[in-house]
Amino acid sequence: MANKQLHILSSRSRSPILLFTICLFAFSLLFLLFSLSTRHPSASPYPNTNPNLSLKPETSFVASLEHFLDHKYPTSSSSSSPFPTVSEEDVSRFDDQVFSKERDRFYREPYYPLDLPIRVYLYEMPSKFTYDLLWLFRNTYRNTDNLTSNGSPVHRLIEQHSVDYWLWADLIAPESERLLKSVVRVERQEDADLFYVPFFTTISFFLLEKQQCKALYREALKWVTDQPAWKRSEGRNHIFPIHHPWSFKSVRRYVKNAIWLLPDMDSTGNWYKPGQVFLEKDLILPYVPNVNLCDTKCISESESKRSTLLYFRGRLKRNAGGKIRAKLVAELSGAEGVFIEEGTAGEGGKAAAQIGMRKSIFCLSPAGDTPSSARLFDAIVSGCIPVVVSDELELPFEGILDYRKIALFVSSSDAVQPGWLLKFLKGISLAQIRGMQRNLAKYSRHFIYSSPALPLGPEDLVWRMMAGKLVNIRLHTRRSQRVVKESRSVCACDCKRANFTVPVL
Repeated sequence: MANKQLHILSSRSRSPILLFTICLFAFSLLFLLFSLSTRHPSASPYPNTNPNLSLKPETSFVASLEHFLDHKYPTSSSSSSPFPTVSEEDVSRFDDQVFSKERDRFYREPYYPLDLPIRVYLYEMPSKFTYDLLWLFRNTYRNTDNLTSNGSPVHRLIEQHSVDYWLWADLIAPESERLLKSVVRVERQEDADLFYVPFFTTISFFLLEKQQCKALYREALKWVTDQPAWKRSEGRNHIFPIHHPWSFKSVRRYVKNAIWLLPDMDSTGNWYKPGQVFLEKDLILPYVPNVNLCDTKCISESESKRSTLLYFRGRLKRNAGGKIRAKLVAELSGAEGVFIEEGTAGEGGKAAAQIGMRKSIFCLSPAGDTPSSARLFDAIVSGCIPVVVSDELELPFEGILDYRKIALFVSSSDAVQPGWLLKFLKGISLAQIRGMQRNLAKYSRHFIYSSPALPLGPEDLVWRMMAGKLVNIRLHTRRSQRVVKESRSVCACDCKRANFTVPVL
């Protein structure tokens, strides 16, 4: 009996302790949840999801390139890498490996061919196509007055079209230094969904002599088209950065099946031959902005300082669709609240454009030599509402981003009517202007390239857009392997009799 009473007393004495422990645990859990819920969701516009990365992302092409060449340049050079020698047996073996993997996935994965992240194989090309060109830019950009035939500074143009560098810099980085989840780099070709060709076509076009550039283009073409993966798909799953409309021009017709990364579609036909580019195959990427980002705080502080109604600083005369510029200048010059002047090269011109955009409510963005213009993206990151006058323009990531929230689109015929454009702009309410400026602050992250590449930045959106193309690519890459070997040789003979020619490389 005594033992029973002792057991009861012991149980009663433990009950308050147990109850106290449970209450303390519950209180701690509630405190933790409350702390997480009250944390400011937008403390940083670029949240760092990788604990190994604490540095601020670099958004300057020159600064990022210098850091890369100084700290990450490989000690072993691939300049002497031989051109691949590939037989039909090699291609057939590669095709069997890939098709075996795809067949297994087809039976194992219920949503095949849908799949993320995208698996990309980054070709390790000889350094003459990659590192040597980056060094050439670095060694020449400081002390150069090199201009194009129409007066544009060459090195500034290379920076504007440096999308090839930013995508490559992300793919080549160690996985521990990357933030993107939409794409992963694979080490074996048979594991890849897509193949990225890291050839800097814009640098080579502007900084090499004409014949030297054409020779390098031919060498790059041969190197890539001799790869088993290219022969298997005829290039349909290969990505070529051809962001400047002059780059890679002499050999483009031989890679027309590949995915091209472009500044626009140029439906006028002045830059791309009919059938070479179309939205179902290719992808439009934004220019790299020439000016620094005006973030949410900057836009808020500059609201009262935006005294110019409409701003434009750039080349006043352009070719093709850009002839609209001269008409707009004739219509708008001298009007109250309008600032229009010819742009100048160099850091002074860049600083003047940045100051002018940050003092303006609207920024005129007419067509250039192509339907697109870098000025559109300069305006977006400056918090200046773009007024787009380009009837043939296709925009980057338009399937994802609603440009109506951040820009005004005006037809060329309306814009040149006497008094029409200014009356239209003055009729826009202050509430609508403030709303679009707030949207510009939110959307600007989608147009800022950086290292490391950031989630929802342009590099990330490239792969999200590419995912939409991947289903069709996966289902149409085996065409070159469906004909029996003997028939292929007969076909080749028929092609010769029909006067089809293969490029001499």
